Amino acid sequence: MKLLRDKLAKIGNVNFLALDEFEKENERFEFLNKQVKDLLDAEKTLKQTIEEINLTAEKNFLDTFDIICGNFKDLFHTLFGDEGFADLKLADENPLESDIVITARPPGKRPHSIEMLSGGEKTLTAIALLFAIYLVKPSPFCILDEVDAPLDDANIDRFINLIKQFSARTQFLIITHNKNTMAAANSLYGITMQESGVSKVVSVRLDSSSNNK
Repeated sequence: MKLLRDKLAKIGNVNFLALDEFEKENERFEFLNKQVKDLLDAEKTLKQTIEEINLTAEKNFLDTFDIICGNFKDLFHTLFGDEGFADLKLADENPLESDIVITARPPGKRPHSIEMLSGGEKTLTAIALLFAIYLVKPSPFCILDEVDAPLDDANIDRFINLIKQFSARTQFLIITHNKNTMAAANSLYGITMQESGVSKVVSVRLDSSSNNK
């Protein structure tokens, strides 16, 4: 009996509120446990959604990239002739994070990079790529600001011929100082200052019935 009394003495006073405290703590534990489970489920759903989005985005990107690449090759041939070579490639296996390698070789040239091309050749290559992307979703209007500035007369003619091909379905507004580009336009719009400090818009139609306004 003494041994039992000693053990009871060591246990101390009985906490009659222990059951209530346990139920409160257990309720709190179950609430937090449910919150953790909800967070883990949300994390799993989010990861699955991101994976699905990445797969869809990757497929759409690759499909569009292939179309742009084909357009780029065709337009490069249009600008430089069939002997020219152009290509687009992904530098990395992950298409959504990869750099894009642009290869452009005008006839008679084998540059290691587009940085070795002349200013005019770089511009025509950029125009070919610009229109290759544009062809994916063409619009009825297109504004070009001084894109022909680095081009010599021969390359200007190539640029104008390309614009004429596209002008059947797109109206172009070209900001330019090049006289050959102006001569190829259907209409010209300029700013003149007949009086000091007073600007005036002047338009000219370049056709058989041209007239000044």
